[in-house]
Amino acid sequence: MSDGPYSRYGGGGGAGYGGNPGYGGQQGGAPGYGGAAPGYGGGYGGQSYNAPAPGGYGQQPQYSQGANENFGAAPAQADDYHKKGGKKSMALAALNKNVTMWAGFFTASLFVYFMMSGGDFSFLMTYGAMSRMFGFGILNVKTFMSKRATGVSVKTLQLYCLVFFFRLTSIIRHEGYLPYDKSGDWLYHVIEILALVFTASALWGCMVPFKQTYQADQDKFGEMNVPPGAGAVYLAVPVMLLAVFVHPNLNSDFVSDVAWTYAMYLESVALVPQLFMFQKQQSGVVELLTAHFVAALGFGRVMEFMFWVYSYHELATSAGSKLPGYLALFSQFMQLVLMLDFFWYYYLAVKNATPLVLPSHGSAMGIV
Repeated sequence: MSDGPYSRYGGGGGAGYGGNPGYGGQQGGAPGYGGAAPGYGGGYGGQSYNAPAPGGYGQQPQYSQGANENFGAAPAQADDYHKKGGKKSMALAALNKNVTMWAGFFTASLFVYFMMSGGDFSFLMTYGAMSRMFGFGILNVKTFMSKRATGVSVKTLQLYCLVFFFRLTSIIRHEGYLPYDKSGDWLYHVIEILALVFTASALWGCMVPFKQTYQADQDKFGEMNVPPGAGAVYLAVPVMLLAVFVHPNLNSDFVSDVAWTYAMYLESVALVPQLFMFQKQQSGVVELLTAHFVAALGFGRVMEFMFWVYSYHELATSAGSKLPGYLALFSQFMQLVLMLDFFWYYYLAVKNATPLVLPSHGSAMGIV
C-alpha cells in the first residue's frame, strides 16, 4: 500500500482520523476523538468501528465543553426568537381587532347619519349617545367573554346607571333636550335605553357572577366615612344639589329639567372613579377592552362638547340666566381635561398595538 496522503482509506496501519493529532487525538496512532480506540483511525480494514474504549465516543471532554456549550445556547436563542415572534403576532392580532371594532362603529355612524338623520348639526348629540352605547357594549363583551371584572370600577357603572335613568325620565316625557333632526324622534331614545341596559348588565356581571374577580381593593374612590362600595355618593349627592339650584328651563317642568341637568352634570364626573382606579393599579397596565370602553365614553363626550359649544346659550334659566349653559360647558371641558393623559397613552397603545400603561407606573408587562 502506498503511504501517500490517501493511504488512510487502505487497510494499512497509517494514521487515520485518530492517527494524526486531529480532533483531539495524540501523535503516533493515538485514538481519535479524544482518546477512543482506533475506530476511524484504523480505516475500513482496521479495528472495529463500534468498539470505542472508555474515553472515546462516550467521553468527549473537549467537544462537550466547547461546541456543546454553544450548541446548548442555540435553543434558548430560538426560544427567545419565537417568543418575540409570538408577541408580535399577538400585537398584530390585537391591532386588527381594534381596527375592525372601531371601523364597524364608524360605518354604523355613517349609516345612521345618512339614512336616519336629517343631517342637522344636532346629530352630534345622537353621535355622542351612540359612542357611549358602543363603549358599554365593549365593556359587556370584555366582562362576559373573559368572565372577569378586573380593572372595572363599579362606582363608575353605578353613576352611569343614574345618568341614563335620569336622562330617560326627562326625554321620554318631554322634547326640550332632544336632537332637532330625525334621530330625535325615536332613535335617540332607543340608544339611551340600550345604553342603560348595557350599563346595568355590566354592573350585574361585576357584582354577581364575576364578583370574585372584582378588584374592590383598588376601586377605592370616596371610601371615607361611608359603607364599603358607596364612595360614589360623594359625587352623586353634590351634583344633585347643584342641578336642583342651577338648571335650564327648556321643558318648563321642574322635575324634568332637573333630571336632565343632573344627568348632564353627573356624566361629567362619572368616569372619575374609573380613572382613579387606573392609577391605583400596581402594574399600571390597563386591559385592552377596558381602555376601548373608556375611550368610547370620552369620544362621545367630545362630540357632545362640540355641540354645546355652539348651543350652550339655549340652556337658560326661567329668568334668562345662561349660567346652566356655562356650567354645562365647564363640566364637560373639565372631564376632557382629566382624560387628556388617558387619551394620549391610549393613542400610543393603539398605534403600537401594545398594552396601555399609565405614566406613573413602569413599563408594559404584556397584553392582558
